[in-house]
Amino acid sequence: MLYSDRSRALDVALRHLSCLGARTLRRPGGVENGSLDIVPPGRSAPALSCHIGWSCGEAPNVADEVAVQATTGVMAVHGRRVGAPARLPLEYASACAGVLAVHGVLAALIAHERGTPLTRTGTSVTHAALLTVSQYLAAATADEDEVVPKDDIEAGPPFRSRDGVWFEAEALDPQPWRSFWSELGVPREDISRGWQPFVLRYPKAVSPLPRSLSGAVAARDFTEISEVAARTGISLCRVRSVAERRADPGVLVDGTVSGPWRLTPYGEVQDLPAPAFRAPAVDRPLEGISVVEAGRRIQAPLATHVLGLLGADVIRVEPPGGDPLRGMPPMAGDCSARFLALNRGKRVLHADLKSPEGRDDVLDVARGADAFLHNWAPGKAAVFGLDSDDLSALNSRLVYAYASGWGDALGERPPLGTDFMAQAHSGLAHMMSADGAPRPSLMTLIDVLGGLVAAEGVLAGLLLRERTGRGVRVDSSLLSASTVVQYEALERSSERRVTGCANPALPDLTGPWPTADGLLALSADSHTAVGRLCGALGLDPELPHNELGTVVADRLAERSAGDWTALLADAGVGASEVLTDLRDLDRSPVARHALTHAECTFVTAPWRFEA
Repeated sequence: MLYSDRSRALDVALRHLSCLGARTLRRPGGVENGSLDIVPPGRSAPALSCHIGWSCGEAPNVADEVAVQATTGVMAVHGRRVGAPARLPLEYASACAGVLAVHGVLAALIAHERGTPLTRTGTSVTHAALLTVSQYLAAATADEDEVVPKDDIEAGPPFRSRDGVWFEAEALDPQPWRSFWSELGVPREDISRGWQPFVLRYPKAVSPLPRSLSGAVAARDFTEISEVAARTGISLCRVRSVAERRADPGVLVDGTVSGPWRLTPYGEVQDLPAPAFRAPAVDRPLEGISVVEAGRRIQAPLATHVLGLLGADVIRVEPPGGDPLRGMPPMAGDCSARFLALNRGKRVLHADLKSPEGRDDVLDVARGADAFLHNWAPGKAAVFGLDSDDLSALNSRLVYAYASGWGDALGERPPLGTDFMAQAHSGLAHMMSADGAPRPSLMTLIDVLGGLVAAEGVLAGLLLRERTGRGVRVDSSLLSASTVVQYEALERSSERRVTGCANPALPDLTGPWPTADGLLALSADSHTAVGRLCGALGLDPELPHNELGTVVADRLAERSAGDWTALLADAGVGASEVLTDLRDLDRSPVARHALTHAECTFVTAPWRFEA
């Protein structure tokens, strides 16, 4: 595998392909920037090329992570918890693009095994970012208006105990919530008033809780709070440091983070003819492959949504009467807009898994499927008689995928493995600390990344199955997915807080900064860029860091965002107008080529394929 200069997206793609057995070789000047070539053993010419660009539209100024986050709505969604767009201090969109690139490579190789040779694939960081906000975009463009709270928004989690321990709390049912806060002495009306914003922090990315909740835990030590949680059924997760996560068993192997999935072939290599199929279309490389999904919330549904965008036929197992989330506002027609963002186009099998008849229905579809994916709670698959041993006995070529919360992580971990708990346990919330307080994102970062990683594992399993005839079990988790945005932090020996600036010796001038008519985000993460910025603004670059930010803010407020974008571009400084309303993406030259419109606005397949 040959590659050009490494970006964050390309680095993630190379890491994951290396974990799957590819050998990486650098060939400067021989490969297009942001590209890699797959060269089979014994050949000198590439069989497949993959390019990861920044833009998917008419926006040549979108050329880095800051610009992508500003123009795609990532800053807008992440910033809801503080009341204004905010830079997500991770190269998150780039990391997601790296995983999407691996999707494209693996899907192309699967298509080749099934009779359609493909020579090129590609994706972009912009398209990846849009996919990460696709649920929020669907909700914003639904028939019903979405109400996003804006009052007292900083009263939400994480919480801080009297002895200074920051922690997340999780409950999926109102009874433990009521019992926990009642025992801590919170007024009944505040407990009731806090439940809905707590539950809706997943779809809305904001959680304005009554301040009496944070006050109650601030008056007690963490040990006492933990004892109350254990009695009442609430899950707590202490916000751990990256150093603690680094010390977990299995995270580092010879100083390197291992891949975010584990593939375990079962059965013997089979010399049996594969089932008859028609060669897939160029733009649908998984055409003819069927996937059964028994998923809930975001992680598993997103994984099979991605496989469906690649051409797979997805059959979704839902309880009789349908998934309750189909009715979650805002509605687009007769279905939840958020639900449609992840599940439209899937066929549905209604099955009561608590009954023998329902389990038999699932076994029947799994018998002829290529893949089966679920994210049930630990042990549920065995209770249902739908574990990998059960299904592989029926279908020895099946790729069986379990997308869990914690995987097989050892040591201190809470019972509920959800997005925000994973951010706390993994050290990600600690990485995003500001002013001494952890600042986890209320955007579902890890649910989305967990879905992308699960789909990546399924694709790797399908390729192995095509080449060996053996079925494969694939295990991934939200916790393992978090490492995709932590590779450097986990592999270096010392910690430093993540900021908007890649160089900690420079002032963080990312913003967003108010202008005369909007917000502006700056890409000034080198001494050269800071010097050019100061020159364009008429400022002294030798000003102390704390003073420079104030002076920049005052200067940028004098003119419009559009004026500054053009002026700074002429000076060689990246500057992007910050999108504040997701509904404006429909008209954006950055995004509109990646969107389609039906019941609401959806994000299209983020890959290109060429024969």
